[in-house]
Amino acid sequence: MKRKHKSYSKPKRPFDKERLVEEGKIKEEFGLKNKKEIWKSEAKIKSIREKAKRLISANPEEQKAFFNRLKKIGLNVNSIADVLSLEKQDYLKRRLQTILVTKKIVTTPKSARQLITHKKVLVNGNIVNSPSYIVPTELEGKIFLKKKEKKKLEKKQEIKNGEDNKEETKK
Repeated sequence: MKRKHKSYSKPKRPFDKERLVEEGKIKEEFGLKNKKEIWKSEAKIKSIREKAKRLISANPEEQKAFFNRLKKIGLNVNSIADVLSLEKQDYLKRRLQTILVTKKIVTTPKSARQLITHKKVLVNGNIVNSPSYIVPTELEGKIFLKKKEKKKLEKKQEIKNGEDNKEETKK
């Protein structure tokens, strides 16, 4: 089994005040757990930009396929210049946690994160428990909260009623 390497790199200057303030605002806005999530999004955008730079000299069909892949995940790009101008906020807006807030399913990013980690969110009928899940545009309308099952509630009531009946017979 291959060892999985980390997909991000730490900043070169760990105590750069401007960067720390900016990251703090982003962390608060998107309800992120830690700054590592910001660094991961930066790394992902960096790799997308590198692919775009390699595709500058490629034929238009390859470029079109690349743009279509980015449009599927919700990044609005039509040219290489658009890809190169992408920022980490564009990528963070496509996370499941953020989309739950923008669709007003939940009120805060922190509550969205909690619902996702507690497996209460369904995307296309499947439970997703990763707040960093990048939601494709076609699945954006298929995000729902899990509903309480009536069967479980009925069973609990039956058990309770059964216990009440046992207590009455003992008396």
